[in-house]
Amino acid sequence: EVQLVESGGALVQPGGSLRLSCAASGFAFRNSAMGWFRQTPGAGREFVAAINWSGGATYYAGSVKGRFTISRDNAKNMLYLQMNSLQPEDTAVYHCATQYTFGGELADFGSWGQGTQVTVSS
Repeated sequence: EVQLVESGGALVQPGGSLRLSCAASGFAFRNSAMGWFRQTPGAGREFVAAINWSGGATYYAGSVKGRFTISRDNAKNMLYLQMNSLQPEDTAVYHCATQYTFGGELADFGSWGQGTQVTVSS
């Protein structure tokens, strides 16, 4: 059974940074493309970032490119999202997810965790 457990969400001031983590188990993590999406009550789901199985290729939404960095540690079955220069519009629940195929579409995602809340506010 695929299990994905996110952590690291918090309340942060605009301009601040956070690092989200995702612990994966129950599947061949090292062979799987992975990604992050975020969800808000008003905007729904939004693709954030993806990374291929080796970490050698990444893909970002235009709204986070240059500010967020996705990475992975296949030895630890961990996925990360480093978020810098956070803005109020980044406020959302962030989910890590498996991908059927490496790509930048919500439809590429398969299973996901319950998410971690990120709130950007002064």
